[in-house]
Amino acid sequence: MMLPAAAPAVRMRGIDKRFGAVHANNQVNLTVRSGTVHGIVGENGAGKSTLMSILYGFYQADSGEIEIEGRPARIPGSREAIALGIGMVHQHFMLVDTLSALDNVMLGAEPGWRLSAARAQVRAGLDALMRDTGLRVDLDALVHDLPVGERQRLEILKALYRGARILILDEPTAVLTPQETEALFVTLRQLRARGTTILLITHKLKEIMALCDAVTVMRGGRVVLDTAIADTSIDGLAEAMVGRRVNLDRSAAAQAAQPAPGEVLLQASGLGVTDELGVARLAEVSLQLRAGEIVGIAGVSGNGQSELLDVLSGLRAPTRGDLQVAGQRFAAPRWISTRQARDLRIAHVPEDRHRRGLVLPFDAWESAALGYQDRPRYGGKLLGWLRQRVMRQDCAEMMERYDVRPRNPALRSSKFSGGNQQKLVLAREAFATGHAPQVLLVGQPTRGVDIGAIEFIHGRLRAMRDAGGAVLVVSSELDEILALADRVIVMNAGRVTGELPIEQCSESALGRLMGGAGAAEPAQAAT
Repeated sequence: MMLPAAAPAVRMRGIDKRFGAVHANNQVNLTVRSGTVHGIVGENGAGKSTLMSILYGFYQADSGEIEIEGRPARIPGSREAIALGIGMVHQHFMLVDTLSALDNVMLGAEPGWRLSAARAQVRAGLDALMRDTGLRVDLDALVHDLPVGERQRLEILKALYRGARILILDEPTAVLTPQETEALFVTLRQLRARGTTILLITHKLKEIMALCDAVTVMRGGRVVLDTAIADTSIDGLAEAMVGRRVNLDRSAAAQAAQPAPGEVLLQASGLGVTDELGVARLAEVSLQLRAGEIVGIAGVSGNGQSELLDVLSGLRAPTRGDLQVAGQRFAAPRWISTRQARDLRIAHVPEDRHRRGLVLPFDAWESAALGYQDRPRYGGKLLGWLRQRVMRQDCAEMMERYDVRPRNPALRSSKFSGGNQQKLVLAREAFATGHAPQVLLVGQPTRGVDIGAIEFIHGRLRAMRDAGGAVLVVSSELDEILALADRVIVMNAGRVTGELPIEQCSESALGRLMGGAGAAEPAQAAT
């Protein structure tokens, strides 16, 4: 006698959702088998986050049906989703930094009014859950003291503690190191083995292929591919996402021989940064950036790359060291300012576009002028007020050149997708001075960005190099470094552990240097 097939964990039929003129979900069907990892992929704006927000109760579908574990479900809010066994871990963590890890789990789900008894009960439950899942978190630590990977584990624990059998993860590795990513994958495989169903939203197709059992591809609000992982490939997924073939490797760019790098445009020597606790964040870092080259900085996040970008862009003065650019020399502590850096045609795309690249409540035209609002063209210093019409016109031109969608300078910065926010920041730094920068410093150029935007941004960075600029790229993605860089500098514990021309680079060679193996060498090209 054949046993009846288990009902799918999730079944969504005919889901339709509009936001004004935008048809975010157009008759979407999705079936997710119980106890599997199911990938949801698509470009920014494809509708995948809207679909998952409907499943979690943040949005209500205009029409369509949802079944959870074989039963019709109405999900008017996240409280009802949690009651149905659905949990969601957001890309930007929903934690209170000033509370302990334990209190964050308990917040909103207190088992009683006596705080000490409630804490003891929650702690006991979490201890058991951590033993079962292998997820370890310091429950007494304040969230702002936890590493990023541990904060994510806390979010997963919080969802599981509240009874999640279906777990939605939105871009879970966007801010993780390679080691943290691998640890997360181990955890997710263990959860799958325990019967948890996982829906994984990510732009990283390698992760889809490595972790998922099945994948759904969305484009323009519709499902364009729904398949088992065994029946597809990275190239097939990329083409389904974008609607055309996509090239992200360096082969096409490398077919034409690149001319030798030109003159030194920026030289830094002996840079050191010691933080307020006396910890050395940078130690004797030296480098040169030449015209016509892209230099990649490889390393696990937190090994001095962020401090290096801050120092070179003028956001932070080093404890020691000097900088030479455009015939001028700056030595600690009298360091270059951000205004001087802009005047010397040093542009900076920061690692965190939300905290440093944009003011999210601002309209796009306001964000597109940040840092450059005192240009004579905008009238700030000259007139005492801003020529808003000119700023809007420039923003519209930036959007056209850099394919920022939608092309609406009056749209609030927070309303753009991550990829379009990143393109807006890059457009500002490449355009707002009125001419191309001589030196472009870019931190995490495609973090949380879809595959089409990655291809576009990489093309723009290569174009700046080919026009005679020097581009410094800091990325935690080795694939990105290998695709873009002409020369790679590796950092570990605030020091340079090696420098290699791209021809000698491989993931294994860079990985050894990232781990601190190999003799430290000054990252300075021969003059």
